[in-house]
Amino acid sequence: MVKTMYEKGNVLHAQKGYEDGRRATWVGMFSDIALTLLKGVFGIVGQSQSLVADGLHSLADVIVDLIVLFAARHGQEAPDAEHPYGHARIETAASVGMGLVLFLIAVGLIWDAVERLFDPARLLTPGKAPLFIAAISLLVKEALYQYTMVLAKRYRSPLLQANAWHHRSDSISSLVVLVGVAGTRAGLHYLDALGAVVVGAMILQVAWELSSKALRELIDTGLERERVADIERAILSVHGVRAMHLLRTRQMGANALVDVHILLSIPEISVSEGHQISETVRAKLIREIEEVVDVVVHIDPEDDEKQSSCVHLPLRDRVLAKVDQLWKDIPGIAPLQEVILHYLDGKVHLDVILPLAILAEEEDLISRTQEIETALHQAVAGDPQIGQIRVRFEVGVVH
Repeated sequence: MVKTMYEKGNVLHAQKGYEDGRRATWVGMFSDIALTLLKGVFGIVGQSQSLVADGLHSLADVIVDLIVLFAARHGQEAPDAEHPYGHARIETAASVGMGLVLFLIAVGLIWDAVERLFDPARLLTPGKAPLFIAAISLLVKEALYQYTMVLAKRYRSPLLQANAWHHRSDSISSLVVLVGVAGTRAGLHYLDALGAVVVGAMILQVAWELSSKALRELIDTGLERERVADIERAILSVHGVRAMHLLRTRQMGANALVDVHILLSIPEISVSEGHQISETVRAKLIREIEEVVDVVVHIDPEDDEKQSSCVHLPLRDRVLAKVDQLWKDIPGIAPLQEVILHYLDGKVHLDVILPLAILAEEEDLISRTQEIETALHQAVAGDPQIGQIRVRFEVGVVH
């Protein structure tokens, strides 16, 4: 697992992503701390409820930044004995926590603003300072959004993407504050409180989008249908694969895991060839589907969803013991030295390989071969677990 999770050469990429993400988060956090103080102080002094609400929004982002730093540090760690699939879901769990924090803050903001709207005596008239602070916040947070989103796309990090959208929501809420403060100063005294409600609703929306996406991942929701179709096409393009079923996908942070059953074109190929086909499928998906880092391929010689099950059939030791007993009276056959078993359509089919020396004294080799096959079939005719028997003779097979 450790190998497959990083065999795309992702170790250096992941490390650089962690470094860049951490740097972006530190920049964002210091900006959020400064904006929280500016909005809080000038919102209270300047009597702007919407700016105070926006300040709490920035405070929420500070908390989010701390969670991001923790998750980014631990989420990129390699798989270990206790976490064989890696630590990527630390990011997912952190995203749920971030969503919950934002939800609680938004509810508090909306509750207070609505109370003021129903009690006009408590409405505030903001001064000029909140206008300038809101404008500064708008420019700073939009710049942080653009910077963080570039890194999120480069490293396919849902956590950085979530953090980028927090910056964008802050820039939009600052725009709402600008409109609310300007409107209130123009005589629409309810507009500042209404702006606080809008800011709270925006935070609620971000909280829902963030938490719902993370929760879908935690309950192993599969990849999007379009991405699953890409995976299906890649699998079916491998030579030797006739069909596939039971394809399952799930996400682990920015990565995806896949497991699938493939149906081979030739059901009786060797184990090593079947393994080679499965390894080709695995390598192709990891190489061509960007987010896929690990694939488990189960080989099916036949469609086990439609054909009779072979689960009840005995393994080689019991099969050979049974046929040795049934064939013991056939000259030159028992005990068998080389047999290939095929478990297909609810029965065990046998390829029996015999030494050519058995036929050395025979003039009609074809006739003698048919006699041996007939004798073998007759001996097992009453056994419901034994299917087709094929006999071939080879030089060098030793009894």
